Amino acid sequence: MAKRDETVTYDGPAGGWGSLRGIAEIAGKEGVSAGAMATLLEQNKPGGFACVSCAWTKRANHKAVEFCENGAKATLWELTSRKATLDVFARHTLADLRGFSDHDLEQLGRLTHPLRYDSRSDRYIPCSWDEAFAEIGKELRAMEPKKTVFYTSGRASLETSYCWALFARAYGHNNLPDSSNMCHETTSVTLKKVIGSPVGTVVLDDFDHCDALFFFGQNTGTNSPRFLHQLQAAVRRGCKIVTFNPVRERGLESMINPQEPTAMVSGHETALSCQYHQVKPGGDIAVLLGLCKHVLAADDAARADDRQIIDHAFIAEHTTGFEAFEARLRSLDWSDIEEVSGVTRAAIEAAGTVYVEAENAIGIYGMGLTQHMHGFENIATYVNLLLMKGNIGRKGAGISPVRGHSNVQGQRTVGIAEKPELVPLDRLAELFDFAPPREKGMNTVEACEAILKGEVSAFISLGGNFLRAVPEQRAMEEAWPRMRLTVQIATKLNRSHLINGEIAYLLPCLGRSEMDLLTGKPQVVSMEDSLSCVHGSVGKRTPASKDLKSEIEIVSRLAEATLPPNPNMPWGNWARDTAAVRDLIEKTYPDEFRDFNARLFTPGGFYRGHPARERQWKTESGKAEFVTPEMLSATGYQTAPERFTLITLRSNDQFNTTIYGYSDRLRGIEGKRDVLLINPGEIDRLGLAVGERVTVVCDAEDDIDRRVTGLEIMPFDLPDGCVAGYYPELNPLVPLSHHDRASKTPAYKSVPVRIKRNGEARLSFPGADKPSS
Repeated sequence: MAKRDETVTYDGPAGGWGSLRGIAEIAGKEGVSAGAMATLLEQNKPGGFACVSCAWTKRANHKAVEFCENGAKATLWELTSRKATLDVFARHTLADLRGFSDHDLEQLGRLTHPLRYDSRSDRYIPCSWDEAFAEIGKELRAMEPKKTVFYTSGRASLETSYCWALFARAYGHNNLPDSSNMCHETTSVTLKKVIGSPVGTVVLDDFDHCDALFFFGQNTGTNSPRFLHQLQAAVRRGCKIVTFNPVRERGLESMINPQEPTAMVSGHETALSCQYHQVKPGGDIAVLLGLCKHVLAADDAARADDRQIIDHAFIAEHTTGFEAFEARLRSLDWSDIEEVSGVTRAAIEAAGTVYVEAENAIGIYGMGLTQHMHGFENIATYVNLLLMKGNIGRKGAGISPVRGHSNVQGQRTVGIAEKPELVPLDRLAELFDFAPPREKGMNTVEACEAILKGEVSAFISLGGNFLRAVPEQRAMEEAWPRMRLTVQIATKLNRSHLINGEIAYLLPCLGRSEMDLLTGKPQVVSMEDSLSCVHGSVGKRTPASKDLKSEIEIVSRLAEATLPPNPNMPWGNWARDTAAVRDLIEKTYPDEFRDFNARLFTPGGFYRGHPARERQWKTESGKAEFVTPEMLSATGYQTAPERFTLITLRSNDQFNTTIYGYSDRLRGIEGKRDVLLINPGEIDRLGLAVGERVTVVCDAEDDIDRRVTGLEIMPFDLPDGCVAGYYPELNPLVPLSHHDRASKTPAYKSVPVRIKRNGEARLSFPGADKPSS
């Protein structure tokens, strides 16, 4: 019988010696030079380069070391000594390479030369840059622009992103999906609706003045470890942290700061969350309504003594919709809240008391709120909680989504958007003397739908691993070759590069840590972090190959090869002078990017501002808007006998679809990714055995067979009715139709599944149970 105290777990803290060992293991695996290791000391500092990993902000008063475990892994992964030379592609067909795991594909090393796919030999073969640009431009000129898609991952610089978006619109479409569509598009849509701006309201200084921090669905220890410094400082001065998450993540339980020698030697940990509640997947709306209901009850009691808990003056002056929301709260039954959330009334009220007693509170969340069918309601209800006490628009308070990729927020800021109303098209028309398209373009889900229908002729990808990251993975791979043209701009090989259109090119680019020496001196680029601060970045290392080009040069050359000449669009000049592109960004967005070039290396970045922080609400009503959710569960489907809710997870050795290794140290899982995590009580109830291999089948009611076989049962501390496994390996289980109804963000955090026994069947995705030698 499986026992709860026998669950796989990690008893150590986040950070500490484990973090240093994790960096050392990746450094050894990548065979990086001493110079590459020294480059880490210039990471996330003014005059240095911005980390390619998470989008957490940079401090103005930086310390000697400003990188975290996963940030170091990302840089060392980029600076690897391994190279995917032409010889690699001469030895392997693409059919061969499709048998490699995600990890082993990227372990082949940095791409060194532009490549063209040869369908007769099923190999990538070398081509010249001139040939690639000429052929791609020729193909694009022959196509209907609106049948092409220009995708971008979240790491391209502001300058490259601005040029990419301009290229798409000058070509004739707004089909600009990006990785934000798969993670925080729910944030952009919801916050725009309820407070008038699509990003969070908090700045770094607020963490020095808050009394309480509430976390929902965010794994700090793995996804944004530098954030732990602010959490540690906040706790030490008396701030309380309350966490709601189905998984007990060590990064929100305790930490040892590797930059504190005494703590490292003594092993003294800083406890972080004073309360940690394991909510059911999709139960966050219920929890948040319970917290709001407790605040309302506390205010009722206080008003009997001529006091108040709710900021009624703020609500009257700055908000709309509170009366309907209050009525909803008063009508709710606690038993319904408890059933849907899996959290007791006593626990919710204990958390609510922390909120009631805090003068200033910050609400923090990640994809645990955004990636549900009712993710909009998750975030809107969270904002309701903050509005009840006026916790938006003052120091030490606010809403703070924690973004993933390093410039995913910034890309949207400078025009990567499928929605034309989000972009100053009239200003672009004036600056560049052309007529930007006004029709809505495709987001990620819509692009996938069009590809499945055979309605897309070309897919051009600026970074990323699109085919591995999206839902409906197998159907997408089958439909992909029907396109005429596919182009991938990348630093390393991944699975998306192995399934191609009729004509296909793989174009290798510089990494952010490498020098762009097109003009003989290093070019400067910029990024925006999660807290709306903009930072300059200069590469420091010699490029992995002399045949690499910067992302902005590749984009500019593609545009030159595709578009008719326009003296107002000197693409070649922009590739050689990123400062000129920043001047254009400033002219296009003068309020946010005033004096862009002059402020580029401001310590801590320059803040581009946030109206809601000043209590200026750019909503339809002109006020912050309370939203009254009708549902309690965010999953969008009903419970059913033997139906489980699947959460997809990233490991500690992973960033997005990039797998650095097979250690998920902070969960106690080593050497494997072919696992299904489930609590011991459920293992016993189903008559399963620890280590048994099972098949997981999607339980969506659409008659499509979606399954992953050969997953190893592993006992883990999760709520009843919940299972978990790794992203992207379990993406074949996610229906494309299973997304947030407002933003179309895929619902990776609550997928209906069933478990079937299948003995020793092996995994159906390549190499996932095979650690690299």
